[in-house]
Amino acid sequence: MTDVPRIRTGESAEIEVVVPTIRSLENLEAWRKLLEGVHVIVVQDGDPDTPIEVPQGLNVTVYTRRDVERLLGERSWVISRRDSGCRCFGFLVATAPYVYTLDDDCLPPAASDPIQLHLANLRSPAHPDYFNTLFDLEFVRGYPHALRSGHRTAISHGLWFEHPDLDAITQSENPDLRVIAEVPIVQTVPRGVPYSMCGMNLAFDRQLVGPSLYFGLMGEGQPWGRYDDLWAGWCSKVICDHLGYGVKTGRPYVVHRKASDWRANLEREEAGMRWATRLFEFFRDVTFEPGLDDVGDCYLYLAGQVERALVELDPYFGRLAEAMRVWVELWRELAHVSSESDRES
Repeated sequence: MTDVPRIRTGESAEIEVVVPTIRSLENLEAWRKLLEGVHVIVVQDGDPDTPIEVPQGLNVTVYTRRDVERLLGERSWVISRRDSGCRCFGFLVATAPYVYTLDDDCLPPAASDPIQLHLANLRSPAHPDYFNTLFDLEFVRGYPHALRSGHRTAISHGLWFEHPDLDAITQSENPDLRVIAEVPIVQTVPRGVPYSMCGMNLAFDRQLVGPSLYFGLMGEGQPWGRYDDLWAGWCSKVICDHLGYGVKTGRPYVVHRKASDWRANLEREEAGMRWATRLFEFFRDVTFEPGLDDVGDCYLYLAGQVERALVELDPYFGRLAEAMRVWVELWRELAHVSSESDRES
């Protein structure tokens, strides 16, 4: 590419799809009917001189590392190399109110449309204040009527058929584990409860939580990998809890055909496994000043807490805190976020 265009099919497009990849994207052919009128942003990791193939006739823009460096300049270091966290560059250049991000080895199930199901999740209220044993089907007896109007949904976290999202040790212990049936429910993750967010099948509201969906500083040159989406999930969840937004998980499912090699994953995950308990304690105990009501300001405040509390764990967290600050700068300079009036028009 010679420039960094922002392309959508029509001003009414509500969602864009972001896919990180190092390979050609034959999987998009299976999504063709579902992608009518949808702009696909591909973030190509690895060698920018290695061309990737995409199916003809789809509205796809491919960004390479050269585009990242041209647009972000000296701040391009905050976009991970050799890690799926590179996808967050796509969040910056997106223009639609909602983003759906999926991995390059995922296919749509035969009987449902994940894009529309994610949109339905994001457009309907979440209920993080009281756990509903009927999930999002209907309110169970005893659910306080004063709480039933719910909260705005910021994140819709989907699941997977076939290969589930496992860490290396669990995968090695359960090599034949497969998901063969959908559990047809959506539930709200309760307030104050962390969860493992996977970027393989994920949608979010850019206006509500965009600045908090930074997929960390991972991969090449960093002490860990495969925690990019987990980090973004932990950060965005505590901010959603503070700001009063909801996070949903469950449907929609996608078909995850490929399982990565657990031995290679073990090496990349080793630091995260060592740090896991301390990170859990950090996010469990994190608090925000009462007056913070902007998601970007919350993320900057969180970066300060990361720097103060976690550098003793490893100096890396000082670099990560600085990357978090730079990410908010970039978001505020570059990211187009629609207003409520834009959505209603």
